[in-house]
Amino acid sequence: MAKKIDGYIKLQVPAGAANPAPPIGPALGQRGVNIMEFCKAFNAKTQELEKSMPIPTIITVYADKSFTFETKTPPASFYLKKAAKLDKGGTEPGRTVAATVTMAQCREIAEAKMVDLNAVDLDAAQKIIAGSARSMGFEVTE
Repeated sequence: MAKKIDGYIKLQVPAGAANPAPPIGPALGQRGVNIMEFCKAFNAKTQELEKSMPIPTIITVYADKSFTFETKTPPASFYLKKAAKLDKGGTEPGRTVAATVTMAQCREIAEAKMVDLNAVDLDAAQKIIAGSARSMGFEVTE
């Protein structure tokens, strides 16, 4: 018989750097989940990824206080800032241009994020990434 699900916890955790400090500790603690067990499992799963890469994680907590977790690809904004070699996006999107990214860079990002995007083909995914770039104050060029 399947386990009864108690709830879901959504967190963005840096790759290979999960520790019991906030926000992980309090979020898992109030559900009664073993925090150190999660931290060890998460760090083991993400150790080959770039350090401090934000990984969206969905933790499924069961009634018996056990858990499973699923990791997603990093946010598009992380990849776009990396491609533009910036620490943050533009302060006035639509008014000033913070950086420039090419459609080729958008295509690479779309290929990396394809499993998590709501797109049928790569061209549609590329347009989604280009739209995210524009909303961050980046100019998208051919």
